[in-house]
Amino acid sequence: MRICVVGAGAIGGLMGAKFALAGEEVTLIDQGAHLAAIQANGLKLVREDGSEHVVQDLRATDKFEDAGPQDLVILALKAHYLESIARDVPKLLGPETMIVTVQNGIPWWYFQRHGGPHDGRRLDSLDPTGVLEKNIDAARIIGCVVYPAADVPAPGVIHHVEGDRFPIGELDGSESARVTRLHDVLVKAGFRSRILDDIRSEIWLKAWGNLSFNPISALTHATLAAICQFPETRKLAATMMQEAQNIGGELGVTFRHTIEKRIDGAEGVGAHKTSMLQDVELGRSLEIEAIVGAVLELGRITETPAPSIAAVYACVKLLNRTMLLEGAGVRVGSAA
Repeated sequence: MRICVVGAGAIGGLMGAKFALAGEEVTLIDQGAHLAAIQANGLKLVREDGSEHVVQDLRATDKFEDAGPQDLVILALKAHYLESIARDVPKLLGPETMIVTVQNGIPWWYFQRHGGPHDGRRLDSLDPTGVLEKNIDAARIIGCVVYPAADVPAPGVIHHVEGDRFPIGELDGSESARVTRLHDVLVKAGFRSRILDDIRSEIWLKAWGNLSFNPISALTHATLAAICQFPETRKLAATMMQEAQNIGGELGVTFRHTIEKRIDGAEGVGAHKTSMLQDVELGRSLEIEAIVGAVLELGRITETPAPSIAAVYACVKLLNRTMLLEGAGVRVGSAA
C-alpha cells in the first residue's frame, strides 16, 4: 500500500516507521531539522524495550507534489496546523485514497456524515474559514483514535513510549471494505485495531480526559499523577468531565467508563507530562481549540452549560497568547 504520513512527529513518525518495516511504500512529509535528519540518516525508531531500528526504506520530503497519489494519507499534524496544509492535500489523492485523521480532541469533521440533526454542520472553532471542509472531502475520511504515546527526543528519532491501540471507524458507522483494509494494514504493522460502529463515542472517551488534564497541566506544570492526587485539581478535572459528559449526552454519545475510572486511569499513567504541558515548556502554540474550544462550541450548539470548562479555556488561551507574544515557553525551575 502507498502510504503518505503528513507530519512525521511523534505519532506520525511511529506510524510511518512501523508501516515501512511491515513492507508498505511510505512517504513522510515534514520540514526543518527533523526532515533533514531523516533524509540523511533514515528514521530511527526506539522501541518500548529500548531496542533501536533505523528505517531506511522510506521517502521523506517537504513537497506534497513529490509524493504523488496515495492509497492512504495520514494527517498527523496537530489540529491547529491543518489549515496550513489543507490546500496541498488534494495533490496526494487518487480516485480511492483514504484519509485518516489522528489529531487530539474533537475533529473538525465531527458533524460530517453524522446523520443527526446537525449533519454537515461546520465547527467554527476548528475550521473557521471552511478551508478544511473544502479541500478534504469527508467521504474519504476514516476516523481514528490514537492511544500510543511517543516523543521525538532528537531530529530523526522517534521514541515509542507505550501503547499500540488505534481504533478506527467510518464516519457513518458502516463496516466498509476500505475500513477493513485499513484495519488489516494497521495489524500487519504491529498495532492493535478495532473497527467501531460509533467512532465518535471513542473520540469522546479520549477527549474526555484531554480536555481536563491537558489545560490543567499546562497551567499548573503538574504531571497526570500530581493532578489526580491533589484534591482540588482532581475535583476540577471531574467537574470538567461531567460538563463534557452532559454535552456529549445531548449529542447521543455513550461513555462506557465512569468519570472516576477515567481519572484513576490517568493517575495510573504516573508522572507523565501531557502533550500540552510539553508544548508550554517548549514555547509551542497550544492545541487549545480541538481539545477545549470545540467542546465549548458543542456545548453552545446543544445549549448545555459548561462554566468550569469555559474558565479553564480562558486561562489557557491567555497563557498561549502570552507565550506567542513573548516568543518563549514556560518551565518550572529551581529558585535562584
